[in-house]
Amino acid sequence: MSKRIVCLRHGQTLWNVEHRFQGHSDIPLDETGQAQAARAASLLASLRPSMIVSSDLQRANDTALALGRLVGLDVAVDKDFRERGGGQWEGLTRDEIAARWPEEYVAWEAPDGEPVTDVAARVAAAMRRWAARLDDDGLLVIASHGAALRLGICELLGLPEELWPALGGLGNCSWSVLQEGRKGWRLLEHNAGTLPEPISSDDRPDAQT
Repeated sequence: MSKRIVCLRHGQTLWNVEHRFQGHSDIPLDETGQAQAARAASLLASLRPSMIVSSDLQRANDTALALGRLVGLDVAVDKDFRERGGGQWEGLTRDEIAARWPEEYVAWEAPDGEPVTDVAARVAAAMRRWAARLDDDGLLVIASHGAALRLGICELLGLPEELWPALGGLGNCSWSVLQEGRKGWRLLEHNAGTLPEPISSDDRPDAQT
């Protein structure tokens, strides 16, 4: 048996609908997001998770709590699973960002935001840290955020940075499944759990098409 990690993105928020950069801003799930979290919980419960951990932001924590209640597990909180910090971009729409910072928008690098390499490193390190607590056949569910999870997965898989765009974004309450093998972690599923729908996330625009 092998350890597995389910990387679950949080449910929908109003800022997702409005295409606003959320970052570290603590925005709650909207009504649709709450329903998405309940649906994801009903599906993931069948995997019998051993441990659940979430970002400290309420949109991810409430998504995790929906699963925790269903399977009878407490939800641990780790701020290292926070979304990528967006600095001055937080709260702004994509159109507003593109108009004010056209060059930075193309690169998707907020002038005072968190570098993608820093996000990838902190999220992957947290994934390894929590996975180390699992039994050999354990399953860890991590409730986090679109950009944070995609970048962390890329780093955990050992992909070079120039290949990170090859991994697409995650829809609200969609998930990816990682399994530990003899030569490291591998990706079993990506963006599972929903029909293909447009992705509204803090992730770079080309990860959402």
